Amino acid sequence: MSRLNIVVGITGGIAAYKAVGVVRALVLAGHDVHVVPTEGALRFVGRPTLEAISRNPVHTDLYEGVAEVRHVAIGQAADLIVIAPATANSIAKLAAGLADDLLGNTVLASEAPVVIAPAMHTEMWANPATRQNVETLRARGITVVGPAVGQLTGADRGPGRMEEPDVIVEASLRAAGASARHDLAGRRVVVTAGGTREPLDPVRFLGNRSSGKQGVAIAEAARARGAEVTLIAANLEVGEPVGCGVRAVSTTAELQEAVVDEARRADVVVMAAAVADFRPAAVSESKIKKQPGDAGLTLELVRNPDILAELAAAPHDALLVGFAAETEPDDERIVELGAAKLAAKGADLLVVNRVGWNEGFARDENRVVILERGGAVVDRRSGSKMSVADGILDVVARHLGGDPLGTADTLGEPGPAPTA
Repeated sequence: MSRLNIVVGITGGIAAYKAVGVVRALVLAGHDVHVVPTEGALRFVGRPTLEAISRNPVHTDLYEGVAEVRHVAIGQAADLIVIAPATANSIAKLAAGLADDLLGNTVLASEAPVVIAPAMHTEMWANPATRQNVETLRARGITVVGPAVGQLTGADRGPGRMEEPDVIVEASLRAAGASARHDLAGRRVVVTAGGTREPLDPVRFLGNRSSGKQGVAIAEAARARGAEVTLIAANLEVGEPVGCGVRAVSTTAELQEAVVDEARRADVVVMAAAVADFRPAAVSESKIKKQPGDAGLTLELVRNPDILAELAAAPHDALLVGFAAETEPDDERIVELGAAKLAAKGADLLVVNRVGWNEGFARDENRVVILERGGAVVDRRSGSKMSVADGILDVVARHLGGDPLGTADTLGEPGPAPTA
């Protein structure tokens, strides 16, 4: 891995203490790290600590180093910029393009990839202003890592906890094209993502709320780990992953055809797409219109094929990873349902996630339990969909390598830190 010039921006939140771990990990990986904290960040972590860990001077004043044009030179020289934590205020300033401090100037003066790791209370993360600011940054190509779901400051708990340093570091190096993990090198991975749509007529369809975020995250993570990746995309509501082959489909039948074709040459097939269980028995060639006096509309539905079960039943060499979405609120019951589904489908691994009106689909966070054949729980992951993707691929890589998977008896976010 080549040595990178990395800027780590730290903003003023309690999670600033975790940024020390990000800086340390990047330095130990052999990179040249320059810390640019805001004045607020220095209320949480001292300058001597940051200088000792980064092994470089720490600058904060916009008006220092004028002769060397420091307010733009730091950004111009950067290969990667990581902001951890990124508070709601700092995210708003980035989205607006403000540059009233050294960190803001550094970002605006740089053409390097930018990665942010949000950290704030749940209500602030859920606020429409914050969500819109985050989407604005994503649209500009900025990578957003997290936030995780976990313990926040005080007694609060929920989405908003800053991701753990190792997750941030891996995602940051991936964004810079320098991922540290290559455990899927030489493997061919097929991933399905999104949700299938079954037409009722030329303007309407039966579908689901899957955005494709989790499947795309798996595809991106597998590509970063060295795999040759094909994404079979069913009506994505997010951008396609860079560096992956993409086959666009819409219906379950189209998805089945593409998966069967790609699986012949695959080492791993990850069925992350939300596939419609039923389709209309007949599709109207014209728009179905309500007629005077109509009390309602009756539709006849027929079963769609179970793509994963059919793949498992046919001769194959690929490791088959299924997904199952459940609304059951009880964790033990979710495991029971997952084990039964895994046995019925015959896959090698099954990823079960809870979905509902406000979790799972179309969210940035996910919470999953991973089971292996026989029903044993081998891992549990929660947090950003990218960190969940890496957790799934950790299990896949161990399985491909023939190592024992062990079992995961406890549910929880990685790391014991009690704050955001």
